[in-house]
Amino acid sequence: MGRPDVRALRVGRKSSLLLLLLNGAAAGGQAQQHDAPRGVVFGAQAIGVLTSMQPTPEGRKRSEAYLTQPVAALIARRGVLAARVTLSAEGLTLDRGELTAGAWGEGFVDRRHPHTFFHEIMVDASRAGHCGRVACRAGLFAGKGFVPFGSDDPMSRPFVAYPVNHHLAQILERAVAGAQAGAGPVTIELALFNGDEPTDAWEWPRWSRFGDSWSARLELVPARGLALAVSYADVTSPEARPGSGPDHEKWHVGFRGERAMGPWAVGWLAEWARTDELDGFFRYESRLGEGAVGRGPHRLAYRYERSERPEEERQSAYRTFRPHLDNSVLGITRWTLHTVRYGHRLPWRGGAVEPFIEATRGTIREVSGGLFNPEALYGRATVNRISAGVKLVWAIDRHRMGRYGVHDLSRTQ
Repeated sequence: MGRPDVRALRVGRKSSLLLLLLNGAAAGGQAQQHDAPRGVVFGAQAIGVLTSMQPTPEGRKRSEAYLTQPVAALIARRGVLAARVTLSAEGLTLDRGELTAGAWGEGFVDRRHPHTFFHEIMVDASRAGHCGRVACRAGLFAGKGFVPFGSDDPMSRPFVAYPVNHHLAQILERAVAGAQAGAGPVTIELALFNGDEPTDAWEWPRWSRFGDSWSARLELVPARGLALAVSYADVTSPEARPGSGPDHEKWHVGFRGERAMGPWAVGWLAEWARTDELDGFFRYESRLGEGAVGRGPHRLAYRYERSERPEEERQSAYRTFRPHLDNSVLGITRWTLHTVRYGHRLPWRGGAVEPFIEATRGTIREVSGGLFNPEALYGRATVNRISAGVKLVWAIDRHRMGRYGVHDLSRTQ
């Protein structure tokens, strides 16, 4: 007999796990149904911003202005079914990336990459009822969008600048299919997806690779407005599209909450994330905490982050070589950043206009003993960034991207 195909066996096991959960979700759906109302919601947002950062890989201060996070979303619901399409124009407005302290991923470095034109195209079904005396729910989802792993898309959080840990704490823009089942305060999600990440804003997932990666998330909601989640993902060759690159093993633990305290609205997020590459030969960890308070038109937020990122061989000041190879990692840096934001939110024609100012200060340190020297590239080991601009949002201010199926029930009943 010939040697068995190890990757085929891995995919087969993942498919069996998903089918098992799908069957469980279908059975759970036999409970008494609470139909969500019908309706179509259209919304949009965009941020005009001027950012100044020092230092940069060019060894000098740099200032840029652009339109960031220009998205439009259509969400349609009818009974147990829902569909959503979220379009992003960042491929047009941020073709060279957004100047952001510590940003990396998809071949960009020290700039946040533009997201793909079709950010989400997702259909899902969910039912909720009672299984005996316990509230239960079940859901299915499929399309292109967010994998059930980690925390919310930073676009739906208070800050304009993405955190350094964007590629450690989220997996997005993949072809994904999954199932969910929940009882009482506990929900479990399991999904299959393609491992390869996009390499430009117009790229689609490599459909032939669908199912080579999987993720699971367990979420506990002990009280309304509080959620604790643990996620795991096995991602095959994310940075080499043909599938020949190193795999990633990812863990994430997050705790988030929202509370109304008299006239104050308070929200917070605390998370830990870790990505192992080449079975832990390279390890990147992140710790992040965010807090925001609002009263009337005033919005104040603070973020602390201590995240590690790979320092790869660069083909220019802001781009690294793709496909990524393991021998192109020159070291690992740790970015410790403090970010403060103030916004003044004013209602306008069914939406809102929010002028804001946001500032970041922090340090860069090489932690792996590798060849990379931050001070040689940047000229110093501290970083400062300040941004000022205006956020426009209409109808999707509370839309949490990547929350499909059963996570949508509380918003539609």
